[in-house]
Amino acid sequence: MSEQQLFKVTIDNITIEVAPGTSILQAARSIGGDVAPPAMCFYSKLQGSGGKCRTCLVEVSKGSEKDPRPMPKLVASCRTTVMDGMEVKNITSPKVVDARAGVVEFLLLNHPLDCPICDQAGECHLQDLGYEHGKAGTRYEFQRRTFKKHDLGPYIQLHMTRCILCYRCVFTADQLTNSREHGVLSRGDHSEIATYIEKSLDNDFIGNVIDVCPVGALTDKTFRFKNRVWFTKPVDAHRDCPTCSGKAQLWMRGDEVFRVTARKDEWGEVKDTADGKPGWICNECRFEKKAANDWVIEGPSVINRHSVIAQGHYLGLKKPEETIVKVMSGQQPRFFMDIHDVSGVNKPNIELSLINGPATSDVFNETKKD
Repeated sequence: MSEQQLFKVTIDNITIEVAPGTSILQAARSIGGDVAPPAMCFYSKLQGSGGKCRTCLVEVSKGSEKDPRPMPKLVASCRTTVMDGMEVKNITSPKVVDARAGVVEFLLLNHPLDCPICDQAGECHLQDLGYEHGKAGTRYEFQRRTFKKHDLGPYIQLHMTRCILCYRCVFTADQLTNSREHGVLSRGDHSEIATYIEKSLDNDFIGNVIDVCPVGALTDKTFRFKNRVWFTKPVDAHRDCPTCSGKAQLWMRGDEVFRVTARKDEWGEVKDTADGKPGWICNECRFEKKAANDWVIEGPSVINRHSVIAQGHYLGLKKPEETIVKVMSGQQPRFFMDIHDVSGVNKPNIELSLINGPATSDVFNETKKD
């Protein structure tokens, strides 16, 4: 049997060989760095995803060796397959840079600027997209569309006002669960992700819709308002789970586990396990295993140094030498006051990570009474 012929494709003046049927986006990701276009709706683990957000537009300056004519318009790289001899421009094309800034502006037309109170802040793909490819100002002067918040079961809250209609959560529910209870209702600017007659999402794997959401539209109710991700320490951990792979990422602060998510790769997608399957995790691992002794902690997660989360990254950290004892001629420092004696907040007997639901003042006060 003869070996499969590979196609040569040049992206931003870098030539690589890929298998036939590979999309331009996947070919660019194999190069990495800024050569890879951003993607808000495409998700390699979900069949049928892509082609909706248009942030991955690229310019094809040469179609192939057999037909070297350029494509007349910018194309979505996630839905366009490579041809032998194809030449593609991403960040080297002024057309792409301008078009991408326009797409970002469209995505932000109705998106609320509530990053200071959004739980997705610090790991939001739309934040990164706006910072890297958007413009400094906006021309939009009209009232933004708004929706009411909905609880989709005991663990998930839907904030539709933040949604960009990437459809990832719909594909996730379609392909990971036995039945899908939510989808896109209405048309045009009235389109929204919703459940039919407020049904609850309670399938064993439905929590994965939180991981695939690129914005703060679907959030973990057990983590809401409890901490900022850059104050937590992400570590890789695993447990013997009969339902899923059991390989997860714990977001810890001290000894407390504030939330559990699936492990992510450099593109923000769920990592594959050792057997090559997507590392989706079940609801039990995600929402109910919030104690450190429930897991076998492997070590700190590898975080991109450009991420704001990297500021709490402890891998390779060298602690400065303690000098107080030396300055005090060998005497240990004395304990003058316990802050809990004079403060009415943050009681030492209350752990935020164990509060069932958002850490609002009402919930916190009820927990203190108990």
